[in-house]
Amino acid sequence: MSPRKTTRSSSTVNTPHLPDPRRQGRRTGRLLALSLIHIPAFYDPPAQLPAADGSLVRTEPLPLGLSLPGLDGRQLPGTATRLMYKSTDAGGGPVAVTGAYIEPAAAWKGDGPRPLVALASGTMGQGDQCAPSLSLQHPLTIGEGTVSIGYDNIAVYRFLAAGAAVVVTDYAGLGATDRLHTYVNRVDEGHALLDAARAARSVEGASVDSASRVGLYGYSQGGGVSAAAAELQSTYAPDVNLAGTYAGAPPADLTEVMKGIDGSALAGALGWSINGFAQSDPSLKAIVDANTNDVGKAALKDTSTMCVGDAIFGYGFANSKKWTANGKSLADVIAAEPKLQASLAQQRLGNLKPTAPVRLATGVQDDIVPHKQARQLAVDWCRKGGKVTYEAVHLPNLGDKIMTNHLAPLLTDQSAAISWLTDRLSGRSTSSNCWSMPLQP
Repeated sequence: MSPRKTTRSSSTVNTPHLPDPRRQGRRTGRLLALSLIHIPAFYDPPAQLPAADGSLVRTEPLPLGLSLPGLDGRQLPGTATRLMYKSTDAGGGPVAVTGAYIEPAAAWKGDGPRPLVALASGTMGQGDQCAPSLSLQHPLTIGEGTVSIGYDNIAVYRFLAAGAAVVVTDYAGLGATDRLHTYVNRVDEGHALLDAARAARSVEGASVDSASRVGLYGYSQGGGVSAAAAELQSTYAPDVNLAGTYAGAPPADLTEVMKGIDGSALAGALGWSINGFAQSDPSLKAIVDANTNDVGKAALKDTSTMCVGDAIFGYGFANSKKWTANGKSLADVIAAEPKLQASLAQQRLGNLKPTAPVRLATGVQDDIVPHKQARQLAVDWCRKGGKVTYEAVHLPNLGDKIMTNHLAPLLTDQSAAISWLTDRLSGRSTSSNCWSMPLQP
């Protein structure tokens, strides 16, 4: 479990951070098909990066998978640019991050200059072919050994229709081929989102600048990212004119979230989490190796190249007890390993106060990213004096562990979330409902 992927040619998918099973004689149809997936050479980082966070490394036009020619000759809903920019990872080192900026065709009708939405995508997977910027180009990918759906594209297009520019980050190692995606690492991902907002200002033809109000938007993994960025903004990116943050179903306490994921349709995300921890801290390698059996080690290799659809088909409803050397769940293994406990504790959200208004929404039936730990984040922020709008989304129980309770609030709350954030981008004030927390589930 080496800490990096090996850089590879533009015609192949990333080589996993664990030894490639194709080189060990383990040939499956999925892995052979993955070797045919085309990752553009754009995503290979250079040896040297700029010094300043948010500096552009390179850009190129990005054809949107869903677009129409406008009457004035401009593409609808906007003109997209593929980005690579410099960020700083959790270890303090430079990292190349890819993403996309979309200049909207629609005029901004709100107060002030055109604003920018920095959008953090929900879980896409760990293979480079799952990068959100690629999903903007190919909203639905079925075949070539992978299944990927750009479900956050709906929110992107709704903000563009309102006249806000949008920048989307791929996160560290998702798309960029020099390392593995550090899934749910709050610092890596929070920095990547804030630096995407910085990078957007330098895109040729962009109408946003340092005076533009910035909104952070994310659900699920993306909700954790937007929450992390809101906490980190005052110290890491005070030059980002943050107006507000939407954090939907944020994974704030990974110990509880891993319990929710275990045995669910999204059980493959356990592999992404463990792989990501070992990428960020290679000293965890020995602990992971000692606590996983052959089945678990194979699952970690396999999931490192998967998108969400692949993981559901390949590892849906997997029980982590079958991955561990002692037959205990991953939660029990972590509880017995102080270093693993410490690693997860470092990812805990709620220890810092966001400096701009936040709207936090969580479905009361959510059992994948458990409701109680998301609600606790709102409580923690309120206790620190944050301006928090807490929304408990009430829906019937739509089925345990099958993701419906997690995905339904994404759809039912999206209009309210976009409206709330658009108001912040227009300069409208908002109040906190922290006073109501004792009365809300």
